[in-house]
Amino acid sequence: MEDAVGVKIPDNARIIRNLLHGAQFQQDHIVHFYCLHALDWVDVVSALKADPKKTATLSDNVSNDSHGGVPYFKQVQQRIKTFVDSGQLGPFANGYWGSPAYKLPPEANLMAVAHYIEALRLQAKSMKMHAIFGAKNPHLQTLAVGGVTCVRDLTPDRIAQFLFLWKQTQDFVKNVYIPDLLAIASFYKEWGGIGGTKNFLAWGEMPLSDKEPDSLFLPRGVIMKRDLKGVKMADPEKITEHIARSWYKGKKARHPYQGVTDPYEGDPKYDAETRYSWLKAPRYEGEPCEVGPLARVLVAYARGSKEIQGLVNNALKTLNIPVSALFSTLGRTAARGLETVAIGDAMEGWVMELVGNLKNGNAKTYTPWKMPRSGKGCGLNDVPRGSLGHWIEIEEGKIDNYQYVVPSTWNLGPRCANGKRGPIEEALIDTPLQDPKRPVEILRTIHSFDPCIACGVHVIDPESNRVYEVKVL
Repeated sequence: MEDAVGVKIPDNARIIRNLLHGAQFQQDHIVHFYCLHALDWVDVVSALKADPKKTATLSDNVSNDSHGGVPYFKQVQQRIKTFVDSGQLGPFANGYWGSPAYKLPPEANLMAVAHYIEALRLQAKSMKMHAIFGAKNPHLQTLAVGGVTCVRDLTPDRIAQFLFLWKQTQDFVKNVYIPDLLAIASFYKEWGGIGGTKNFLAWGEMPLSDKEPDSLFLPRGVIMKRDLKGVKMADPEKITEHIARSWYKGKKARHPYQGVTDPYEGDPKYDAETRYSWLKAPRYEGEPCEVGPLARVLVAYARGSKEIQGLVNNALKTLNIPVSALFSTLGRTAARGLETVAIGDAMEGWVMELVGNLKNGNAKTYTPWKMPRSGKGCGLNDVPRGSLGHWIEIEEGKIDNYQYVVPSTWNLGPRCANGKRGPIEEALIDTPLQDPKRPVEILRTIHSFDPCIACGVHVIDPESNRVYEVKVL
């Protein structure tokens, strides 16, 4: 909307949006690693065999977790045993525990499960950062066309509270999340050659001035065929969405400005050789592109970001693996953690910038605007899952067309009219399985993308407004 109506937001609004986005990255990435992805590498049941004393020693060597100690790990182990003995594993019920694909020793598994529990506690704290300037989490309430509406929350007490929660979260990231990430990765180095894709797109995020995309902290760019030296500025005009393999009428690929969402009526048959998905297939210059943490880190690394280059090079050195290992499931998982550090470190400076503006009497957070009779605009962001684009056209003062291409559409979309696989389809090719009946290896790659089909497709009855839940057997 701001692009369409030509309004520039005040510096304070830009800073607050950056802080809210930064808080989202911190909270989202911690939850993803521990609660959605770590158990693809960590065998929960194996933790019952661990020696709590050895686990405490391991924890002291690996991380700076203040909760460590023999009594603590004994308590966690007893909680796991209670789960297992009850036969009601709760969040651990659907795991492939005991699969030969798991490599961590019991002590490492116990340590990781303990940190899983800590991450659950921490996410409640980190989500409060959103509430301070954004009113709630998720679905912030203070973002508005022209700026933000939280000017009365810019008090010393509120800012101090935000900084306190930020520090708690960033301490966990540096002292627990990253050490766990590197420790687990050291047992799975072969995954530096599994689950990779070739092309990467990032719209970038966190502008440091009103000059976009030039000032983006996480830069905009596109990398084709893994050519880091050939990184280029990404151009939204080169986007098309294909529907030849999707359950929508027609076959023509369109730019989002001309996008049409017209589903088949009736019962289209599932056929992987023709149409087999409700997701569209986004393409950049006709090519599928991975989006998300790995794409952002690769683009930042290739474009000379000192913050990202330092973190990446240190991780590669610690694990003794080459840069080429980044193009993989392991690289994708590592990139999520590394960018969390970089963004978290930058947030303190953004808070100080905001404080400086307020001290100088600049409390402006909103720029007025008027709806034009006609216009169009696009909004490009990078959210935790990846590149997000919204396109709007206005006619007679009303929205005439609105299309958006979300990260999960990029990553989980089907083949296009030219038969080129989507990124997740491509990444799963040649995945080795030690036990096809317990394919935890497939989950590792899929979860490393963090896809959300609900973000990409909603099925709704236009008459009753009822949202349908569909169970796939």
